[in-house]
Amino acid sequence: MSVPESSEESLRRLWDAVVASIGDGSGGTEALALIGRACTRLLPIDGASISLVGGARAREALYAGDEVSDRIQRLQVSLGEGPSYEAYRTRRPVLVPDLAADPGARWPVFATEVAACPVGAVFAFPLQRGAIAIGALDLYRRDPGWLSSEEVTVALRVVDIATLALPALRMDSLDGEWVVGLPPERAQVHQATGMLISGLGVSAEQALARLRAHAFSVGRMVDEIADDLVSGRIVPTDIEL
Repeated sequence: MSVPESSEESLRRLWDAVVASIGDGSGGTEALALIGRACTRLLPIDGASISLVGGARAREALYAGDEVSDRIQRLQVSLGEGPSYEAYRTRRPVLVPDLAADPGARWPVFATEVAACPVGAVFAFPLQRGAIAIGALDLYRRDPGWLSSEEVTVALRVVDIATLALPALRMDSLDGEWVVGLPPERAQVHQATGMLISGLGVSAEQALARLRAHAFSVGRMVDEIADDLVSGRIVPTDIEL
């Protein structure tokens, strides 16, 4: 099914704007924002976010368009489950038009926690190059409802733009200079993970698992625990499985 002409023109302008933003040396922040804002303009959704996955080691929320999108991403990072995790793992879109009616068997803890947010539907799309997934685009709407086939087509075109843009922003690895450009709370998760690797002699995967487990046990977010570690309010030996 073809994309309506008006959407096609908007997508073309989006690509041109993303390319221009990548070339202006802004570090990618504006390019991601352009993609996120295009989602809410072209689709019947209320918020969008973009996350990057570096294999089994770690995951980062790179962009969140509003507080609810940020909450959805922070919950997934903290719990290690959710629609974008499933989209990344299965390499297929995850479309949940009525979150309250979904049994939540795939991600029960996330479903329980996100029920407190004004979220009626969630849609997650993998960002992938060939058979290799590099992240996910998450969309949510306050009211339940399907995306039409035409709207899914538009979403997939935006996914293509985001997938092409991420490597150009040198974000295809969770290690590197781009970490400096992350919001402070995201960068602190990296720093805290490094502190656990050094202080406890564990692998990166085990360090992140300990952060998540500790955050869950005390009812807080991973980035909040990371801030405590980095600020010295707790020490690595306080993080227990």
